[in-house]
Amino acid sequence: MSRVHIIGGGLAGLSAAVELAPQAQVELYEAGPVCGGRARSFHDKALDTVIDNGNHLMLSANPCTFRYLDLLGARHTLQGPGEPIFPWFDLNEQRGWTVRLSPGKIPFWLLSKRRRVPGMTLKETTALVRLMRADDDTVVSDCLAEGALARRLLEPFAVSVMNTPSNESSAALLGNVVRRTLAQGGQACCPWMAAHGLSESFVTPALAYLEQYHASVHTGTRVAALRYERGRVVALETSSGEVALGAEDSVIMAVPAPVATSLLPGLDGPDQFESIANAHFRLPFHLKPRGVVAQARFVGLIGGIAEWVFVHDDVLSVTVSAANRYADRSQTEMLETIWSELLQALNPILEEPLPQLMPTARLIREKRATFAATPEQNRRRPGAATPYINLALAGDWTDTGLPATIEGALQSGLDAVALLGFRSERTRVKAA
Repeated sequence: MSRVHIIGGGLAGLSAAVELAPQAQVELYEAGPVCGGRARSFHDKALDTVIDNGNHLMLSANPCTFRYLDLLGARHTLQGPGEPIFPWFDLNEQRGWTVRLSPGKIPFWLLSKRRRVPGMTLKETTALVRLMRADDDTVVSDCLAEGALARRLLEPFAVSVMNTPSNESSAALLGNVVRRTLAQGGQACCPWMAAHGLSESFVTPALAYLEQYHASVHTGTRVAALRYERGRVVALETSSGEVALGAEDSVIMAVPAPVATSLLPGLDGPDQFESIANAHFRLPFHLKPRGVVAQARFVGLIGGIAEWVFVHDDVLSVTVSAANRYADRSQTEMLETIWSELLQALNPILEEPLPQLMPTARLIREKRATFAATPEQNRRRPGAATPYINLALAGDWTDTGLPATIEGALQSGLDAVALLGFRSERTRVKAA
């Protein structure tokens, strides 16, 4: 049986490993102490509870995500409202509403004032067509029309999906997302999230699956260099020593862009990045929201710093996308501002109101969370192929046609597997 050496234990590397385990001997090398990369859980000492290092909201139109979970038997670890509903709250106007998409492709929800964005006009929806027709040089803000639909839905949607300000982000990339989601109707837009942490959904089941197939997972093992001869990778230089490759061995490099460019001479990749900030607040009681937030377990905010609020048992987790703009703000200032926004947005719908005094909190800043999804940076994304016949690239920064998302990371792993000539469900996923 041939061996495949996978460098990087994030979701791209795990996706490739899970796909390959039944058909090859997998050797996975992760520099850190645990796998999962930017989509994992850990026990936080300050909060004395398990939190995710980043919040993620997934949509039902993510075929690679749900296929991965189904292979691992982990779909049941997700939770969601079971229908395409999205609660929102405008901090400036102190007003809440819920977008309720109609299930089919015909957008009947746009005709109902109770289901659409308040204050919008149907004329504004032409922005969606402009996004799907955008060329590679257009930015998102050029496609949006002034009005409630842009301010209360499309703008915050764009920033959270792209993790880049809309006046800088690629309209073509966002158009691809719209084509897969909103354009397919509400059944493609049902929101899901990890019920008990990202690791329980995406990492722990993957490691158990790999163990069943006798894959080797080497955590705490950094690959410092690759040795190339005659158009092939022939050895890996690791922190545990050299690993020689056999004639039938292959390599998948599933590491962040800066690491990949240091390991592969001549590789061009994205070199500008955007940060994400995630705030976690531990409450002294279990949260009991009412109404649609009780069903969805999240709410989108506009008009402040906080963007998405995830309601867990006794923890409120908040995502702040495109957070480079807040780099000069201290952690204390960020947390206090976000807490004041949560008081405004959540107290009206909680059975027990939040305390005025901010509870124990933690702010996590991921400085290079994603590549900056600008037209220029998007053009710098390489495909899975490399000049070396037994080496493929994977990662959400490679050219998947999507921004840097869980779906993109998992898709990239399948692309790398297919490129190396192994069986892959990538073709079937593309057709789905």
